[in-house]
Amino acid sequence: MIANPSKPAPLPISATVICKNEEACIGKCLASLAGLSEIVVVDSGSTDNTLAIVEEFARNGLPIRLNRQDWLGYARQKQFALDQAREPWVLSIDADEWLDGALAADLPRLVAADESLDGWALRRTLTLYGSLKPVNLWTRPEHILRLVRRGRARFDETLIVHEGLIVEGRTEIAQKGLLRHERGLPVDEQMRKEIVYAKLKAEQRIERGRKPSRLKLLLNPPIYFLRIFFWNRFFLCGWAGFIHAMTGATYSFMTESMHRQFYYARKRP
Repeated sequence: MIANPSKPAPLPISATVICKNEEACIGKCLASLAGLSEIVVVDSGSTDNTLAIVEEFARNGLPIRLNRQDWLGYARQKQFALDQAREPWVLSIDADEWLDGALAADLPRLVAADESLDGWALRRTLTLYGSLKPVNLWTRPEHILRLVRRGRARFDETLIVHEGLIVEGRTEIAQKGLLRHERGLPVDEQMRKEIVYAKLKAEQRIERGRKPSRLKLLLNPPIYFLRIFFWNRFFLCGWAGFIHAMTGATYSFMTESMHRQFYYARKRP
C-alpha cells in the first residue's frame, strides 16, 4: 500500500480524555484531536450516548482506544488514563474542552521542543453561564499544564479535586491558540458543580490536617471576586462577567464554610 504523500504523518501525541455522560460535548473534543497518533478515552459508566459517539468517531478513522474504568476520583482517574498512553507526548484534555485551530496548528512546533523541556502550559478560555459565545479575548486566559512528555509527569493522587499535572523539569507557556472550555452552563447547574467542588476541597483540607481560618473565611471570598473581575478582566464581559466573578466568590465562601463545619464536627465527642 502506497502512503498518501499529501497527508501529514500523525503527531506523536496521545490525548487522554476521561468521561461519563458527556454526550453534549465530547464530539467537539474528539473532532479537535484529529491528526494525533492516539486518543485514549476512559469512560466510567456512561448511560447516555457518550459511548456511541466515541465509537462512531473510531469507526470514522480516529485512533481511539476506549477503556472502561470505574470511577477512582479525579486525580486517580486521570492518572489511569495517563498510564495507558503510548506516545512520547501526552495531552490531557477534558471532555468539555477542545483545541482551537491555532493551537492545533501549533502542536507540531510544541512537540519538536528541545529535550530539556518537559511540558507546555496551554492557555484556556471559557464561556460564561448560559451563553455559547466565547468571553472577550482581552480577558486573561488560564495557563494550565496539559501537554507533557510521557514518563516525566504525573497527577498528585492525594488530591481529590483541582487535580493537575506535575513535572519536575522545565515548562513553558504555549502562546499561540487556545484550549476552549465552552460549556455555557446555566447558573443553577454551575452552582451545583461548585458546591460539589467546594465540598471535595474542604474534605481534602481536613484529610491533610489543616485547620479552618477565620481570616480566610472573611477575606478569601472578596479577594476571589476581585481577582476574577479585575485581575482576570472579566469586567470586560459586563454583567455576565460580574456573575462569573460572584460565582467564584461563592465557591470560595462555600469552601471556607464547609472546611470550618467539617473540622468542628470532627472535634465533637
